[in-house]
Amino acid sequence: MSIQPSSPLRLSNSEALKLSQQVGQYLQTSLSSNTPIPIPFLLYAESPQSWHTFERLLISCLRTGNDKAAHQCLEKLIERFGASNERVMGLRGLYQEAVAPDRPTLEKILSKYEEVLAEDPGNTPISKRRIALLCSLSRTSDAIEALVALLEASPTDIEAWTELSDLYLSLGLYSQAEFCLEEVLLMAPNSWNIHARLGEILYISTTNLSEDSSSKILIQSIRRFCRSVELCDDYIRGYYGLKTASDRLLAFFSKNSAILSASHINTDAGDLKISTLNRLNEMAISKLAEITRRPPGSHSAAEVLAAKRLLEKSTASTKR
Repeated sequence: MSIQPSSPLRLSNSEALKLSQQVGQYLQTSLSSNTPIPIPFLLYAESPQSWHTFERLLISCLRTGNDKAAHQCLEKLIERFGASNERVMGLRGLYQEAVAPDRPTLEKILSKYEEVLAEDPGNTPISKRRIALLCSLSRTSDAIEALVALLEASPTDIEAWTELSDLYLSLGLYSQAEFCLEEVLLMAPNSWNIHARLGEILYISTTNLSEDSSSKILIQSIRRFCRSVELCDDYIRGYYGLKTASDRLLAFFSKNSAILSASHINTDAGDLKISTLNRLNEMAISKLAEITRRPPGSHSAAEVLAAKRLLEKSTASTKR
């Protein structure tokens, strides 16, 4: 039997449940051996993929509430790599957090993390578990402080930069959130999802601004969404953002006769032709309609549903 699960965090609920239910069979078949010598590294079919699979199965089992199977996977990892292995320590912490019955128990786990870090400040898996637990306990400021410290030691950690961006965004600190994603793009300039996420943050940041100030930022947002779909022609979030941002900008321009009478707009964000903006909006509509007509499975159901509602809203608005 061969199990090659994709990231358990990207699986649907039904897929994750199905995967976790196969753990028992996987334990029996993947780790069987005819050798009579009771030495761990001889007992198991040794390969990086097999142990990576155990890690993924552990996370999938925790996600679906199969704590017993998750503990079995964790025991195998501890038996093979030892309880002092940093990665195993992080996974054990994840398991303990998942089965913790109440907040006081989580606080005790947090204290254990801090004890480990006091002895070994460079233990990255435990540092990240501590940050995740601080977020779970709604201690956002402490989590930000810990992430900043982590990034000072490891400035190329893309995961940490994106997490820090999300935390800043949750506090309404848009400039800081944008800065974090700009750092990510320095390391991964072709990440279309990050370009789209940056476009979303720029769009959200215009919520309480004047229309004039908003228009300048919306143009930047549109450019981010354009770059996203340029890098990935099928990225539904990129087209959704492009449609939403261009709709709002066109609505603003429709109220301003001076802008409508001009062939282009000059702003601090650069020059943008009205005709180009209309074409981008039409392209987004066309691509979203194409994506929503496809059979289920190409994109997440939630994203497709959101796209359909956006198109329906646009159609209703046009008819009025």
